[in-house]
Amino acid sequence: MATYHEQLQTFADRFFRETGVVRATRAEMASWVIAHGLWSPSPQALAKMLADDLSAAMREDYYVDPQGRHVRTKHAARIVEAGVQSTFWSDIRFASPEHMTLAFKQRRNQIVADSFQLKTDIDSYNENQQPPVALQMSFDLTDDLEELAAARRVA
Repeated sequence: MATYHEQLQTFADRFFRETGVVRATRAEMASWVIAHGLWSPSPQALAKMLADDLSAAMREDYYVDPQGRHVRTKHAARIVEAGVQSTFWSDIRFASPEHMTLAFKQRRNQIVADSFQLKTDIDSYNENQQPPVALQMSFDLTDDLEELAAARRVA
């Protein structure tokens, strides 16, 4: 039996195959999938959609700290308790140092994983598509971080 994500991947494949389009937004694909009766929300799906929307909203919640910095307010940390992994959210203004340490480490690990996948994708593209000039990407973010900090100090 296919997992839910595998079912969604099949829907996406079918969308591209049956419509003939080569580029689409996720909203366009979702509308097509629903219109073709391939998916309808169960109560569990609705609860997951709301939970996902809550997560997205919390990731976009910022406040200005006493030093004038635009700081993310809500932070998530994945914790395993009794063999079950759950994600717990906390407000940075009230969170324990333990929660924030874990949340910050996990966000850093996400950045590393995203960077590794980006490097893998670039390497694959360069080796398999062989563009006239190989695409290059710097993964040293020091200058980028300094430029952003300087721009925010000026603003």
